[in-house]
Amino acid sequence: MSHSLPRPLLIGALTALAVIAGLASLLFGAVDLSLDRLVAAASGDGDRIASIILFDLRLPRALLALAVGAMLGLAGAALQGYLRNPLAEPSVLGTSNAAALGAVAAIYFGLAQLHPAVLPGLAIGCALLSLGLLFLLAGDAESPLTLILAGLAVATLAGAGISLALNLSPNPFAAMEIMTWLLGSLENRSFDHVWIALPCIAIGTAMLLWNGRALDALTLGEDAAQALGADLKRTRRRLLLGTAIGVGGAVAVSGAIGFVGLIVPHLIRPLTDRSPSAILLPSAIGGAALLTLADLGVRIIPSTNELKLGVVTAFLGVPIFLIHLMRERRLW
Repeated sequence: MSHSLPRPLLIGALTALAVIAGLASLLFGAVDLSLDRLVAAASGDGDRIASIILFDLRLPRALLALAVGAMLGLAGAALQGYLRNPLAEPSVLGTSNAAALGAVAAIYFGLAQLHPAVLPGLAIGCALLSLGLLFLLAGDAESPLTLILAGLAVATLAGAGISLALNLSPNPFAAMEIMTWLLGSLENRSFDHVWIALPCIAIGTAMLLWNGRALDALTLGEDAAQALGADLKRTRRRLLLGTAIGVGGAVAVSGAIGFVGLIVPHLIRPLTDRSPSAILLPSAIGGAALLTLADLGVRIIPSTNELKLGVVTAFLGVPIFLIHLMRERRLW
Protein backbone atom coordinates (compact mmCIF):
# COMPACT_ATOMS: atom_id res chain seq x y z
CA MET A 1 0.00 0.00 0.00
CA SER A 2 1.41 3.38 -1.03
CA HIS A 3 1.36 6.45 1.20
CA SER A 4 2.75 9.08 -1.14
CA LEU A 5 3.95 12.28 0.54
CA PRO A 6 4.26 15.71 -1.09
CA ARG A 7 7.80 15.92 -2.50
CA PRO A 8 8.84 19.04 -0.49
CA LEU A 9 7.62 17.38 2.72
CA LEU A 10 9.47 14.13 1.97
CA ILE A 11 12.73 15.87 1.07
CA GLY A 12 12.44 18.17 4.10
CA ALA A 13 11.82 15.27 6.48
CA LEU A 14 14.71 13.23 5.07
CA THR A 15 17.03 16.24 5.20
CA ALA A 16 16.10 16.82 8.84
CA LEU A 17 16.81 13.15 9.58
CA ALA A 18 20.21 13.37 7.85
CA VAL A 19 21.09 16.54 9.81
CA ILE A 20 20.07 14.90 13.10
CA ALA A 21 22.11 11.80 12.21
CA GLY A 22 25.12 13.97 11.39
CA LEU A 23 24.80 15.90 14.65
CA ALA A 24 24.45 12.67 16.64
CA SER A 25 27.59 11.38 14.92
CA LEU A 26 29.46 14.42 16.26
CA LEU A 27 28.05 14.13 19.77
CA PHE A 28 28.24 10.42 20.54
CA GLY A 29 31.01 7.86 20.50
CA ALA A 30 33.57 6.35 22.84
CA VAL A 31 33.65 9.77 24.54
CA ASP A 32 30.34 11.64 24.50
CA LEU A 33 30.45 15.39 23.98
CA SER A 34 27.76 17.68 25.33
CA LEU A 35 26.16 20.09 22.88
CA ASP A 36 27.70 23.06 24.73
CA ARG A 37 31.16 21.50 24.56
CA LEU A 38 30.68 20.71 20.88
CA VAL A 39 29.63 24.28 20.06
CA ALA A 40 32.56 25.67 22.04
CA ALA A 41 35.00 23.42 20.17
CA ALA A 42 33.46 24.37 16.81
CA SER A 43 33.80 28.09 17.61
CA GLY A 44 37.44 27.68 18.69
CA ASP A 45 36.76 28.39 22.36
CA GLY A 46 36.60 24.78 23.55
CA ASP A 47 39.18 22.64 25.29
CA ARG A 48 41.91 20.97 23.26
CA ILE A 49 40.60 17.41 23.71
CA ALA A 50 37.13 18.34 22.46
CA SER A 51 38.65 20.13 19.46
CA ILE A 52 40.78 17.11 18.54
CA ILE A 53 37.81 14.76 18.88
CA LEU A 54 35.63 17.03 16.75
CA PHE A 55 37.97 18.09 13.93
CA ASP A 56 40.39 15.17 13.71
CA LEU A 57 38.05 12.26 14.38
CA ARG A 58 34.32 12.88 14.18
CA LEU A 59 33.73 15.65 11.65
CA PRO A 60 35.60 13.94 8.76
CA ARG A 61 33.89 10.66 9.62
CA ALA A 62 30.43 12.24 9.72
CA LEU A 63 30.99 14.05 6.40
CA LEU A 64 32.17 10.87 4.73
CA ALA A 65 29.25 8.85 6.11
CA LEU A 66 26.80 11.41 4.70
CA ALA A 67 28.55 11.64 1.32
CA VAL A 68 29.18 7.91 0.83
CA GLY A 69 25.66 7.02 1.97
CA ALA A 70 24.17 9.57 -0.43
CA MET A 71 26.19 8.18 -3.35
CA LEU A 72 25.27 4.56 -2.63
CA GLY A 73 21.58 5.36 -2.13
CA LEU A 74 21.43 7.39 -5.35
CA ALA A 75 23.35 4.78 -7.36
CA GLY A 76 20.99 2.05 -6.19
CA ALA A 77 17.90 4.07 -7.14
CA ALA A 78 19.34 4.94 -10.56
CA LEU A 79 20.34 1.35 -11.34
CA GLN A 80 16.96 0.00 -10.22
CA GLY A 81 15.23 2.51 -12.47
CA TYR A 82 17.46 1.87 -15.47
CA LEU A 83 17.47 -1.92 -15.22
CA ARG A 84 13.83 -2.03 -14.09
CA ASN A 85 15.01 -4.50 -11.49
CA PRO A 86 14.19 -3.98 -7.79
CA LEU A 87 17.30 -5.92 -6.70
CA ALA A 88 19.84 -3.86 -8.63
CA GLU A 89 22.50 -1.91 -6.73
CA PRO A 90 26.25 -1.29 -7.08
CA SER A 91 27.23 -4.22 -4.86
CA VAL A 92 24.96 -6.72 -6.60
CA LEU A 93 26.30 -5.64 -10.00
CA GLY A 94 29.92 -5.94 -8.85
CA THR A 95 30.79 -2.23 -8.97
CA SER A 96 31.60 -1.88 -5.27
CA ASN A 97 33.72 -5.05 -5.18
CA ALA A 98 35.59 -4.00 -8.29
CA ALA A 99 36.28 -0.54 -6.88
CA ALA A 100 37.47 -2.15 -3.65
CA LEU A 101 39.77 -4.40 -5.70
CA GLY A 102 41.34 -1.29 -7.24
CA ALA A 103 41.91 0.19 -3.79
CA VAL A 104 43.32 -3.10 -2.51
CA ALA A 105 45.71 -3.26 -5.48
CA ALA A 106 46.93 0.24 -4.63
CA ILE A 107 47.61 -0.87 -1.06
CA TYR A 108 49.12 -4.24 -1.98
CA PHE A 109 51.60 -2.87 -4.51
CA GLY A 110 52.41 0.21 -2.43
CA LEU A 111 51.06 2.56 -5.10
CA ALA A 112 48.89 4.40 -2.58
CA GLN A 113 52.05 5.88 -1.10
CA LEU A 114 53.03 7.57 -4.37
CA HIS A 115 50.20 10.13 -4.48
CA PRO A 116 46.81 10.56 -2.72
CA ALA A 117 45.02 10.39 -6.10
CA VAL A 118 46.40 6.95 -7.02
CA LEU A 119 44.10 4.95 -4.74
CA PRO A 120 40.80 6.57 -5.82
CA GLY A 121 42.05 6.58 -9.42
CA LEU A 122 42.53 2.82 -9.37
CA ALA A 123 39.19 2.33 -7.59
CA ILE A 124 37.39 4.38 -10.26
CA GLY A 125 39.25 2.62 -13.06
CA CYS A 126 38.31 -0.83 -11.76
CA ALA A 127 34.70 0.27 -11.28
CA LEU A 128 34.60 1.46 -14.90
CA LEU A 129 36.08 -1.81 -16.11
CA SER A 130 33.57 -3.80 -14.07
CA LEU A 131 30.58 -1.95 -15.50
CA GLY A 132 31.98 -2.21 -19.00
CA LEU A 133 32.46 -5.95 -18.49
CA LEU A 134 28.97 -6.22 -17.00
CA PHE A 135 27.23 -4.72 -20.03
CA LEU A 136 29.53 -6.65 -22.37
CA LEU A 137 28.58 -9.95 -20.74
CA ALA A 138 24.89 -9.05 -20.59
CA GLY A 139 24.76 -7.95 -24.24
CA ASP A 140 22.03 -5.72 -25.61
CA ALA A 141 19.10 -7.65 -24.12
CA GLU A 142 19.54 -6.12 -20.64
CA SER A 143 17.39 -8.87 -19.16
CA PRO A 144 17.26 -8.45 -15.36
CA LEU A 145 18.29 -12.07 -14.83
CA THR A 146 21.13 -11.81 -17.35
CA LEU A 147 22.45 -8.60 -15.79
CA ILE A 148 22.31 -9.99 -12.26
CA LEU A 149 24.10 -13.18 -13.31
CA ALA A 150 26.74 -11.11 -15.11
CA GLY A 151 27.03 -8.88 -12.04
CA LEU A 152 27.53 -11.91 -9.81
CA ALA A 153 30.31 -13.08 -12.12
CA VAL A 154 32.01 -9.68 -11.96
CA ALA A 155 31.58 -9.44 -8.18
CA THR A 156 32.95 -12.98 -7.72
CA LEU A 157 35.95 -12.22 -9.90
CA ALA A 158 36.68 -9.02 -7.96
CA GLY A 159 36.18 -10.82 -4.67
CA ALA A 160 38.60 -13.52 -5.76
CA GLY A 161 41.19 -10.85 -6.57
CA ILE A 162 40.76 -9.29 -3.13
CA SER A 163 41.04 -12.70 -1.45
CA LEU A 164 44.20 -13.45 -3.44
CA ALA A 165 45.76 -10.18 -2.37
CA LEU A 166 44.82 -10.97 1.23
CA ASN A 167 46.28 -14.47 0.94
CA LEU A 168 49.56 -13.19 -0.55
CA SER A 169 49.77 -10.14 1.69
CA PRO A 170 53.44 -9.47 2.50
CA ASN A 171 52.89 -8.35 6.10
CA PRO A 172 50.16 -8.24 8.79
CA PHE A 173 49.67 -4.49 8.38
CA ALA A 174 48.89 -4.86 4.68
CA ALA A 175 46.50 -7.72 5.48
CA MET A 176 44.73 -5.55 8.03
CA GLU A 177 44.37 -2.71 5.51
CA ILE A 178 42.97 -5.09 2.90
CA MET A 179 40.46 -6.49 5.40
CA THR A 180 39.33 -2.93 6.10
CA TRP A 181 38.49 -2.43 2.43
CA LEU A 182 36.85 -5.84 2.24
CA LEU A 183 34.52 -5.24 5.21
CA GLY A 184 34.02 -1.49 4.84
CA SER A 185 34.75 1.07 7.56
CA LEU A 186 34.99 4.81 8.18
CA GLU A 187 37.26 4.42 11.19
CA ASN A 188 40.29 6.73 11.44
CA ARG A 189 39.36 8.85 8.43
CA SER A 190 40.70 12.40 8.06
CA PHE A 191 39.95 15.43 5.93
CA ASP A 192 42.44 14.08 3.37
CA HIS A 193 39.95 11.28 2.70
CA VAL A 194 37.12 13.82 2.48
CA TRP A 195 38.91 15.82 -0.24
CA ILE A 196 39.62 12.61 -2.17
CA ALA A 197 36.03 11.35 -2.09
CA LEU A 198 33.92 14.50 -2.42
CA PRO A 199 34.88 15.52 -5.99
CA CYS A 200 34.20 11.99 -7.28
CA ILE A 201 30.90 11.77 -5.41
CA ALA A 202 29.83 15.22 -6.64
CA ILE A 203 30.52 14.29 -10.28
CA GLY A 204 28.77 10.93 -9.92
CA THR A 205 25.75 12.51 -8.21
CA ALA A 206 25.35 15.13 -10.95
CA MET A 207 25.55 12.52 -13.73
CA LEU A 208 23.01 10.22 -12.09
CA LEU A 209 20.51 12.97 -11.24
CA TRP A 210 20.70 14.06 -14.88
CA ASN A 211 19.06 10.79 -15.93
CA GLY A 212 15.73 11.33 -14.16
CA ARG A 213 13.53 12.07 -17.19
CA ALA A 214 15.11 9.30 -19.28
CA LEU A 215 14.52 6.79 -16.48
CA ASP A 216 10.86 7.82 -16.32
CA ALA A 217 10.56 7.29 -20.07
CA LEU A 218 12.16 3.85 -19.78
CA THR A 219 9.32 2.65 -17.56
CA LEU A 220 7.25 2.58 -20.77
CA GLY A 221 9.83 0.43 -22.55
CA GLU A 222 12.84 1.22 -24.74
CA ASP A 223 10.86 1.87 -27.94
CA ALA A 224 8.48 4.24 -26.16
CA ALA A 225 11.40 5.98 -24.45
CA GLN A 226 13.10 6.62 -27.78
CA ALA A 227 9.81 7.86 -29.24
CA LEU A 228 9.62 10.36 -26.35
CA GLY A 229 13.06 11.67 -27.27
CA ALA A 230 15.22 9.83 -24.72
CA ASP A 231 18.75 9.14 -25.93
CA LEU A 232 19.29 5.68 -24.46
CA LYS A 233 22.97 5.45 -25.43
CA ARG A 234 23.81 8.70 -23.67
CA THR A 235 21.67 7.71 -20.70
CA ARG A 236 23.52 4.41 -20.44
CA ARG A 237 26.89 6.18 -20.75
CA ARG A 238 26.01 8.72 -18.04
CA LEU A 239 24.74 5.96 -15.78
CA LEU A 240 27.87 3.88 -16.28
CA LEU A 241 30.28 6.79 -15.75
CA GLY A 242 28.29 8.33 -12.89
CA THR A 243 28.07 5.06 -10.99
CA ALA A 244 31.71 4.16 -11.60
CA ILE A 245 33.12 7.59 -10.67
CA GLY A 246 30.83 8.16 -7.69
CA VAL A 247 30.93 4.66 -6.23
CA GLY A 248 34.63 4.36 -7.04
CA GLY A 249 35.39 7.55 -5.11
CA ALA A 250 33.19 6.45 -2.21
CA VAL A 251 34.66 2.96 -1.98
CA ALA A 252 38.17 4.39 -2.23
CA VAL A 253 37.76 5.87 1.26
CA SER A 254 35.15 3.59 2.85
CA GLY A 255 35.79 0.13 1.46
CA ALA A 256 33.05 -2.09 0.05
CA ILE A 257 29.79 -1.20 1.79
CA GLY A 258 26.93 -3.18 0.32
CA PHE A 259 23.15 -3.11 0.44
CA VAL A 260 22.67 0.62 1.14
CA GLY A 261 21.75 1.10 -2.50
CA LEU A 262 19.29 -1.78 -2.21
CA ILE A 263 17.64 -0.84 1.07
CA VAL A 264 17.09 2.89 0.67
CA PRO A 265 15.12 3.00 -2.63
CA HIS A 266 12.74 0.36 -1.26
CA LEU A 267 12.15 2.40 1.86
CA ILE A 268 11.64 5.58 -0.18
CA ARG A 269 9.55 4.24 -3.07
CA PRO A 270 6.23 3.79 -1.16
CA LEU A 271 6.45 7.44 -0.04
CA THR A 272 6.60 8.73 -3.63
CA ASP A 273 4.61 8.34 -6.85
CA ARG A 274 7.04 5.46 -7.64
CA SER A 275 8.46 7.10 -10.76
CA PRO A 276 12.26 6.66 -10.98
CA SER A 277 12.93 10.42 -11.08
CA ALA A 278 10.93 10.97 -7.89
CA ILE A 279 13.07 8.44 -6.03
CA LEU A 280 16.56 9.66 -6.98
CA LEU A 281 17.08 12.71 -4.73
CA PRO A 282 15.17 11.28 -1.73
CA SER A 283 17.24 8.08 -2.01
CA ALA A 284 20.44 10.12 -1.88
CA ILE A 285 19.32 11.96 1.26
CA GLY A 286 17.93 8.78 2.81
CA GLY A 287 21.17 6.93 2.06
CA ALA A 288 23.15 9.68 3.80
CA ALA A 289 20.96 9.38 6.90
CA LEU A 290 20.99 5.56 6.94
CA LEU A 291 24.75 5.14 6.59
CA THR A 292 25.45 7.86 9.16
CA LEU A 293 23.12 6.15 11.66
CA ALA A 294 24.69 2.77 10.88
CA ASP A 295 28.17 4.24 11.43
CA LEU A 296 27.00 5.75 14.71
CA GLY A 297 25.69 2.32 15.69
CA VAL A 298 29.02 0.56 15.12
CA ARG A 299 30.69 3.12 17.39
CA ILE A 300 28.28 2.95 20.32
CA ILE A 301 27.48 -0.80 20.28
CA PRO A 302 29.62 -2.35 23.04
CA SER A 303 32.24 -4.69 21.54
CA THR A 304 35.88 -5.59 21.97
CA ASN A 305 36.69 -4.42 18.45
CA GLU A 306 34.65 -1.87 16.54
CA LEU A 307 32.19 -3.54 14.18
CA LYS A 308 32.82 -3.01 10.47
CA LEU A 309 30.26 -0.88 8.69
CA GLY A 310 29.87 -3.25 5.75
CA VAL A 311 28.89 -6.05 8.14
CA VAL A 312 26.10 -3.97 9.67
CA THR A 313 24.67 -2.86 6.31
CA ALA A 314 24.78 -6.47 5.06
CA PHE A 315 22.63 -7.55 8.01
CA LEU A 316 20.22 -4.71 7.19
CA GLY A 317 20.04 -5.85 3.56
CA VAL A 318 19.04 -9.46 4.23
CA PRO A 319 15.42 -8.66 5.23
CA ILE A 320 14.96 -6.78 1.94
CA PHE A 321 15.86 -9.89 -0.01
CA LEU A 322 13.52 -11.96 2.16
CA ILE A 323 10.64 -9.55 1.62
CA HIS A 324 11.06 -9.71 -2.16
CA LEU A 325 11.36 -13.49 -2.03
CA MET A 326 8.04 -13.75 -0.19
CA ARG A 327 6.38 -11.37 -2.66
CA GLU A 328 7.63 -13.44 -5.60
CA ARG A 329 6.37 -16.64 -3.99
CA ARG A 330 2.91 -15.13 -3.59
CA LEU A 331 2.97 -14.19 -7.30
CA TRP A 332 3.82 -17.79 -8.21
